[in-house]
Amino acid sequence: MAHLKLRDRDAIITQEGLILRVFGYTHPKDAYICDAEYAPENLFKSKNPKAFRTDGTQIFHKFYEDEGWKFVKKNFPQYMIFHEPLNRNVLGVKLENIAEIRKPEETLKKILAKKPKDELLKAMENLLNLVTQHSGISAKNFGVFGSLLHGFYHLQYSDIDLIVYGKENITQIRKTLKDFYQKSDASLRNEFENNEAIKGKTWRFLNYSPKEFIWHQKRKAIYALFHNQQQRTIKAEFEPVKAWKDIKNNKEELFGEAVMSKGWAKIIARIVDDSDAPFIPSIYKIEPLEIIEGEKKALEVTRIVSYMEEFRLQAHRDETVYVEGNLEEIKTSKGSIHQITLTYCPRYYEQVLKVYKPLSQHHKI
Repeated sequence: MAHLKLRDRDAIITQEGLILRVFGYTHPKDAYICDAEYAPENLFKSKNPKAFRTDGTQIFHKFYEDEGWKFVKKNFPQYMIFHEPLNRNVLGVKLENIAEIRKPEETLKKILAKKPKDELLKAMENLLNLVTQHSGISAKNFGVFGSLLHGFYHLQYSDIDLIVYGKENITQIRKTLKDFYQKSDASLRNEFENNEAIKGKTWRFLNYSPKEFIWHQKRKAIYALFHNQQQRTIKAEFEPVKAWKDIKNNKEELFGEAVMSKGWAKIIARIVDDSDAPFIPSIYKIEPLEIIEGEKKALEVTRIVSYMEEFRLQAHRDETVYVEGNLEEIKTSKGSIHQITLTYCPRYYEQVLKVYKPLSQHHKI
């Protein structure tokens, strides 16, 4: 697999059966940085009732938030690879340890060609036909992830998880979905139009309230509820992933020659560029306005880099935001830059990026 070419959301299966997700677009020469998504039950059993998955022959459990990172770090040190610029180990897999790969766009193509289809696959095809007809985006620019990608979905409980490839297509699909949400009789609704989406969930973020979360998620527009004729209402997600033409080698830009930790920072800033906000990592170029906590170097921060899905598409150009996270200095061949990074770390739930003004002043979405 020396010439393996993968991108964000492609799946890697290890020799032990762990299912990892390729994380982002910038990787070491002989390995891929990943996130842990699922594990077979003989390796990991979750206490979360939502984590159960089965393909009829084998049982899997889904990892939530940072528990996959913690599990791999403790039990499979061979999948913690040294990242030279960061000078620390990150979750990842070397090419020689990859047993299988699964690509979302290829799997979707196989699903669409499959006949006959079960209820969930029929619903997925109906949804895809609906959004492609209204958006003008070709089905070849979509893929599937989650349980649909791995074949262990549940007919009555699984969601429809779609990938949309390409910056222009992401912009168009969000516009199309917003148009649906405005119609009272549409078969697509915004999942976050009310508080039902988080009802009963344990809230762990310390600086990000459930009310703020709902507001931010609603305007992202990529989370939908699909009314599939006479069948159940199904959650649907439209995950942004870069098209191959959008991907550039930005290792120097992201990591430089070395990444140096400068402690913790809390600042207020203005977003000056949100063009990479839909993707992982989400990159927001900013103008710092005020330091709430942290050293003076925080006023030299030029960007926020988030590896957390919660803060993807979180803020728009010209909005004022509050951000709290890891202050870092990136040493490059052209000098140094400073950034605030939101990622897996011991203070995971203290991190936040949110629009900075009282919710009562937020404009109507």
